[in-house]
Amino acid sequence: MKRLLLLITVAALISSCGGDDADIDTEISVPVSVQEIVPGSIEQFITATGTVNSIAEMTITSEKSGDYFLQQNRATGKPFAIGDRVTAGQIIARLINEEEENNIRIDSKKLHLETSRLDYEKQKSLYDKGGVTLTEMKNSEKMFMDAEYDYKNALIQLAKLLIKAPFDGVITDLPYYTPDTRLEMGKVIVQIMDYSSLYLDVSLPGKNLGSIDPGFSVRIMNYTVPDDTLAGNITQVATTLDPDTRSFKASIRIDNGQFILRPGMFVKAEIVTARHDSTIVIPKNIILVKQRGKTVFIVEKGAAQERVVSTGLENPDYIEILEGLKKNERLVIKGFETLRNRSRVKVVR
Repeated sequence: MKRLLLLITVAALISSCGGDDADIDTEISVPVSVQEIVPGSIEQFITATGTVNSIAEMTITSEKSGDYFLQQNRATGKPFAIGDRVTAGQIIARLINEEEENNIRIDSKKLHLETSRLDYEKQKSLYDKGGVTLTEMKNSEKMFMDAEYDYKNALIQLAKLLIKAPFDGVITDLPYYTPDTRLEMGKVIVQIMDYSSLYLDVSLPGKNLGSIDPGFSVRIMNYTVPDDTLAGNITQVATTLDPDTRSFKASIRIDNGQFILRPGMFVKAEIVTARHDSTIVIPKNIILVKQRGKTVFIVEKGAAQERVVSTGLENPDYIEILEGLKKNERLVIKGFETLRNRSRVKVVR
């Protein structure tokens, strides 16, 4: 009887040990998310920041004294105001000065120009026929030229009483003066900016000297309007470093035709230094750096397979894979942190 109980106890112990061994051999599948590898594009770029400036800017002051009259903007039907767009040659204000206009004597000089021209043409015709000497013809030509200079100068002086837009732009400052008020020379009349194009000067690390050239494409982003990305390009690059900062200067021209950016705004610039198309591109944050090198995981037949990869172009978010991965393979993008080679995995969304 005692012998039977001993056999039963030993059998129970053996059965119990066999159950523990079964549990140890059972491996739990690690949940992971995957994406299929397809060819894509990647750009390598250098990031810089700075303040944008207008491509053209001018403050117009009065060059003559006169009674001030602000003109009407035909586009709005109201007197010109800050924020109005103007075109080159458009009259923004007038200065009326009858004494100045009389002194200019524009009509008299125009008439003198016409009579001088007729006299010169007559003398030239007579000279061709031998009716006058070369000296007489040349004197007539000189009188005509002097009359032409006088008339053009009179037009220049008269134009100083008209305040015109020197280029297409936007009125950014327009001091108020009571209509018909006498203004003296040197008074600020209007400030105009053209910011349909902008320029940006940036300082770049010395290590990038030689890798950036005029013509390189640039993406421009403003922190207050992150959804709008503008296009620009490098216009000039310094060839030497600043000895104090060990950096160099580059200038960027920005297309701002929709007036999204305004002068004085702080922006971020991404200078594209290289681009590869139809290549394997993966998220940069899934790469693990190990003693063997850079590795990632793919899923194959329900198990994780570790791959050592070599890389090419990269930017803050993505990196190009030159060797180690093939298109259509399933790349682990989530849950890779605890994986080992041949770990059992369960693909989840």
